[in-house]
Amino acid sequence: VQLQASGGGLVQAGGSLRLSCAASGSIFSISAMAWYRQAPGKQREWVARLLSGDMPNYADSVKGRFTISGDSAKNTVYLQMNSLKPEDTGVYYCNVLARKYSYSGARNYWGQGTLVTVSS
Repeated sequence: VQLQASGGGLVQAGGSLRLSCAASGSIFSISAMAWYRQAPGKQREWVARLLSGDMPNYADSVKGRFTISGDSAKNTVYLQMNSLKPEDTGVYYCNVLARKYSYSGARNYWGQGTLVTVSS
């Protein structure tokens, strides 16, 4: 399973960006899709999660500003980021919990990351 993230860039505080992450390869099913981020000098942190058949969950720091959504037909997850703040700066990684085959167990897969820079 390969994940290709895109949509990062430089934006001023208060602006918006939309990240996309498309999963490809041998995929039997995807049970969860999520976004994480890593700010310079900090550990990677969870941002938002979308479980199959469940409501999305958000970290408190982004609640009300970010929206995660998915397109199961395209095996793609999105992250709409509004009202961006300088502290949202970091590399954003997509993550999926997927099964490659009907007989295989689920495992986590990570994208390569896309850089988001929010200027003040």
